[in-house]
Amino acid sequence: MKHAPLYPLFAALLGLSALPAIASDATFEAVKISAGEQLFAAECRRCHATDAQHDSYGPPLENVIGRAAGSYPDYDYSVALEASGIVWTEPALRAWMADNQGFMPGTKMRHVGITDPTVQDFILAYLRSITTRDGKAIDN
Repeated sequence: MKHAPLYPLFAALLGLSALPAIASDATFEAVKISAGEQLFAAECRRCHATDAQHDSYGPPLENVIGRAAGSYPDYDYSVALEASGIVWTEPALRAWMADNQGFMPGTKMRHVGITDPTVQDFILAYLRSITTRDGKAIDN
C-alpha cells in the first residue's frame, strides 16, 4: 500500500525535533494525536468508525483501549476473537496492527499490516485521545 501522501506529514513531524525546548510535552502529544487521526483516516477508517454514531464495517474504536476483545455490543465477531480472552492493551493493539492474522488466527478481519512503529505510535496516540474512563481521557 502506498503512503506517499503521508510523507509531508512525517517530514513536518521530523522537523519538530529541531524546535527549541519551548515546545511542551502537551504540544508534542497534540501533534502525535493529529498525525494519528490522519493515519487512522488513511489506514483504518474504511472499516472502523470511531463511534457508534457513524457507520462502519468493523466495530467502532472509541474506548477500544482497555476493552475486552470481541465485546462490542451487537457486532458479529469471529469465534476466535470472541473466545480469545484478550484485552486491547497498547501492546496487543500494536501486535494486531502489525499482523492481525498472525496475532489472532481465525479472525475474519482482512488487513494490510501496519508494521512501522512510528505509525503505530501515532495511531495509538489518537486511539488514546478517543478513549475515556469515567468521563476522562486516559493517560499514556
